Amino acid sequence: MRRPAAVFITFALAAGTGGCGGDTPRPPSATPPPATEPASEPATGKPVTLTCGPTRLKIPGAPPPLARSGSFGRLGSLTRRLKVRGVTWRDDEGEQLRVGVVCGVRTAEQFATLVARSTLTAYRGKPALRWTTRGGLRNFMWLESPGTAVYLAATPGMTAQLRQTAAAIRQGAS
Repeated sequence: MRRPAAVFITFALAAGTGGCGGDTPRPPSATPPPATEPASEPATGKPVTLTCGPTRLKIPGAPPPLARSGSFGRLGSLTRRLKVRGVTWRDDEGEQLRVGVVCGVRTAEQFATLVARSTLTAYRGKPALRWTTRGGLRNFMWLESPGTAVYLAATPGMTAQLRQTAAAIRQGAS
């Protein structure tokens, strides 16, 4: 008997590549919609490029009123140690937006078990996870390619920015 997560991932990937099934329903609030256009709100900060091996991702600069406040190299929610690279933006009220990459997850099955108590979904036809931490941080991550997952997180006041940021992330930028 197959694990439910593996079966879901198989159907989600097939739906995203023109296989069986139609559009994948969009999960509630914290999950970004499929990207069709760049973010509508202009980014004012300098774009950042994050890498995992040969995969390069261009991360847009943060929109106002956020300003870059540092970087991070660890995610406490992960069930195993993996290489993490990311940047954090904050505003004066304490709201924050975090964007990063998680390196080393090669298969959809490994990805599905990466965060305990997360909800498995799909984004751009790829497996995705969403979860909320005890501090209220809304987290979203999708497996961009074998070995590279894209991670986003926001405090409740910045949740709407998750969608725009996810839609503006581009692979292959230098």
